[in-house]
Amino acid sequence: MNARKGFHLKMVRLPSMTIALFLSVVAVIFAGCAAGIKVAPKLVEPILFKGPSVERLSDGRQGFVIHDNPITNAKTHEEFDRAVSLLNDGKNEKAIELLARVIEKSPTVTAPHIDIAVAYLRIGQTGSAEEHLKAALALFPGHPVASNEYGLLLRRSGRFKEAREVYQTAISRFPEYLPVHKNLGILLDLYMDDPKDALHEFETCIASEPTDTEVGDWIAELTTRLKR
Repeated sequence: MNARKGFHLKMVRLPSMTIALFLSVVAVIFAGCAAGIKVAPKLVEPILFKGPSVERLSDGRQGFVIHDNPITNAKTHEEFDRAVSLLNDGKNEKAIELLARVIEKSPTVTAPHIDIAVAYLRIGQTGSAEEHLKAALALFPGHPVASNEYGLLLRRSGRFKEAREVYQTAISRFPEYLPVHKNLGILLDLYMDDPKDALHEFETCIASEPTDTEVGDWIAELTTRLKR
């Protein structure tokens, strides 16, 4: 059996408080420091949540754009940008200090909660990471990025049923978000002895990313195993 680890995301930061998520793209365009990337999709069908909102793309692409609550204070926004830069440089403790201040001043913004959770996970403080991921999910139920990270945390803690529920909630709201499908497939195959459902998740991924040879290998392996 191939070794399969949790699938994380490369995070690319934008000046605005927007997370843009596109089918077949593993990069998450997150809120934060300037990255020279602009996204101006045509949007329809707004789906409102408590605070942040999400809108579906309607310009020929599949996916959605998440609009986070804004950080309105200029100084706080500057602190957030610096925290993101520190996080990207691996300076997790310093990033946590700044993000804690940002959260204190802007507690309804999901991005700082997710970022500080990532920082806490990197230094092994799982409890603090879980607290902030749950806060992000309370603000935005089913948030795909928060759900992806929380599912990995739960899996590593041996809480497999909870992880499955978190992934499935995210998929029910964002079925085009492939990283959650991928991690759910890994969970089902390696930790919950459910190869049939795992195969379904991997087939969902390969249908949208046919060049993903790693997932292709997993599908071949599972298909062979299920025929025995």
